[in-house]
Amino acid sequence: MPEKTLFTSSTNLPPLAARMRPVQLAHFAGQEHLIGEGKFVHNMIASHALFSLVLWGPPGTGKTTLARIIAQSANAVFYELSAVSASVKDVREIIRKAASHQQMGKKTLLFIDEIHRFNKNQQDALLHAVENGDIIMIGATTENPSFEVISPLLSRCRILKLQSLEAADLITLVNRAMKEDIVLSKYKIKLPENVLNFLIMSSGGDARKMFNTLDITVQLVRGNDPGNIKFAITKENIQTALQERALLYDKDGDYHYDTISAFIKSVRGSDPDAAVYWMTVMIEGGEDPLFIARRLIILASEDIGNADPQGLVIANAGFQAVKAIGLPEGAIVLSQVATFLASAPKSNASYMALRRAKKAVRDTGFQSIPLHLRNAPTETMKQFQYGLGYIYPHDKKDGFADQNYMPEQGPGGILYEPKELGYGKFIYERLIKCWPDRFKK
Repeated sequence: MPEKTLFTSSTNLPPLAARMRPVQLAHFAGQEHLIGEGKFVHNMIASHALFSLVLWGPPGTGKTTLARIIAQSANAVFYELSAVSASVKDVREIIRKAASHQQMGKKTLLFIDEIHRFNKNQQDALLHAVENGDIIMIGATTENPSFEVISPLLSRCRILKLQSLEAADLITLVNRAMKEDIVLSKYKIKLPENVLNFLIMSSGGDARKMFNTLDITVQLVRGNDPGNIKFAITKENIQTALQERALLYDKDGDYHYDTISAFIKSVRGSDPDAAVYWMTVMIEGGEDPLFIARRLIILASEDIGNADPQGLVIANAGFQAVKAIGLPEGAIVLSQVATFLASAPKSNASYMALRRAKKAVRDTGFQSIPLHLRNAPTETMKQFQYGLGYIYPHDKKDGFADQNYMPEQGPGGILYEPKELGYGKFIYERLIKCWPDRFKK
């Protein structure tokens, strides 16, 4: 029996995402903040102008499509390179061709996909041509360009941030594909609202992923029956087509930094539910649990500090426990630590004291240490009055000696001002008892 094939008459056609790629701005979905009336890209295309750009955004948001529409609108010669496979030689060859185009009055637009993967030498090869206007460069990246693109090249580009597509945008694209695509328009496909919503949700705002999922789903449902033109799609069909969890998390991508930011801010904001949610996103996405544990240690000092000194102890114990047992059980430990720190009273007083001290030292330099605070292990040092006048606090009733510990040209203000929260209240009252005028403005 011959082996059954998944594909139908569309086998030799490009994927659905390619077939539905718009060629004019009117059919471009989403990114209204860039392409809407009076916005930057809209004005740029309307005026047939060209500027070097870096398009920064998640996968499937239209970076490549937008670059092609811009090139076509300005009647420019369009070249496309993938930074994964292109070399410096490829870049220089296009720059050479651009010089010829320029002599004929033609502009050259070079689109570089995944420009963040270009090394410094490759980016340097572009710099002179972009600076002189020999080529217009549009780079696409899913990474923060300020981290991945060299500053001289970045300074000659306008950075445009693309957003994940909204559900309404994706629904518009699905409906358009059903009516206009050369393949799907031939079928009578029933796509219930709940199934459509599941397809949209599983795409994570990525139009390409949505189209690919729909394309494979249709092929799965039709099977090898070329006469099967009327059928319904179910949630189970889409789940089969997905073949993997629909998580956007990328340990090396921008989403990684956004997720850890959301996690930290949730703990800082005393929301244990949100803290556990974002922590789980990271763990399910394959994040190193020790990375999470380290961030919790930092947070315990930066955002809780002496409001609950046990926070640092528990965070450090959590790190050691996760290191010892790993996943999956380590996630239980991380959940305990995250919820404890999220629920603890918050104070950044220690962190702010450090920042103020750093500023004082950088502003005034290293100050002379008062003689009474200097170490005097020898008679010679004592002769120079090292240690003279120092009062040993433990000789006093309350373990406190009223003496100056700052240099003569000290910071001139309070560095550590504990909040009257949790254990910080006890510290505040202790300092007031020792230094009655300490916190007077």
